Amino acid sequence: MRRCFVCAADMLAPSERHLIYPVGRRRLFPFACASCGVLLEGGADASRCRAHLAEALAAQVFVPDPDAPYGLDLYTLRTAATGLGRGIRPLDAEGRVALRHPHDGHAARAALYALDGSDKCPVSLGLLCRPSEVDAVLASLPAQAGWTDDITILLDSDITPPGAVSVAGFPAGAVRVTARPLEGDFAAQRNALQALARHAWMLQLDADETLDPASGRLLPALVALAEAGAVRSIGLARFNCVDGVLSDVYPDVQYRLNRNDVRYAGRVHERPQLADGWPESFISLHGGIEHRLSRAHVAARSRRYEALDPGRGRPEEEDALLRPYRD
Repeated sequence: MRRCFVCAADMLAPSERHLIYPVGRRRLFPFACASCGVLLEGGADASRCRAHLAEALAAQVFVPDPDAPYGLDLYTLRTAATGLGRGIRPLDAEGRVALRHPHDGHAARAALYALDGSDKCPVSLGLLCRPSEVDAVLASLPAQAGWTDDITILLDSDITPPGAVSVAGFPAGAVRVTARPLEGDFAAQRNALQALARHAWMLQLDADETLDPASGRLLPALVALAEAGAVRSIGLARFNCVDGVLSDVYPDVQYRLNRNDVRYAGRVHERPQLADGWPESFISLHGGIEHRLSRAHVAARSRRYEALDPGRGRPEEEDALLRPYRD
């Protein structure tokens, strides 16, 4: 197995983690995914693991199988469940504590429910773009009317834009266009956009990124799941498509769904800053962001980023982005 059967990350590595099962059995796993945290025994078959987990996630309560070729704690189970459009609820106080302090060493037990249910929180949509891209961005918005009623477009410009604009499917005043010069600082631009959200959570996208509307419709329920677990940031997989070909840089998790008080740091490759670190976040697998790139853009991207923030431009990423996806 090259990639994780849960999240598809190419981040499987040797592990000394163990899980304690309700029957009292303590089991050591020699491998773990450094992205989602799933544990694996040596020689585990991805198809078998995937089918076994899907069956377990279809139930009303997830019961850990001490003989399965994989294992999950509650934090990892939450991410795995989102891949099938499901959420989790801890069964007791110990479970609630475990969710906030991964990875606690106990095999996951939890109630399961469909994310398209009644538990929902409103989500704003924020978009960063250049003035030349704004017409295309506005044309793409009607497809997102099913899940948000608050959209802000922040232009990289010092020219004052029109403000509220009319877009089919949205009430008057729901879509606003504003401006601020980027000046080579992506974190500062994202933070300015965060501050414009009318709802407690905002999803941010760039002009060359899109989110499938079906994935968007689950965001309000996903945010409710996060609120229940004291989570402030959610990562979504990003599909980097270079000249239409899926890149090997996948899932390329982007933490773009955040509470509006979360702030980013880093002039390039910016990341949310969380007071208690990564346990205040989780990865959702219910859908992903499609990122459209050209080979010419990839070739110039890292060099530009390196010039903006020396040492953080990731020039080594260029080759990986140009390499087609490998399973």
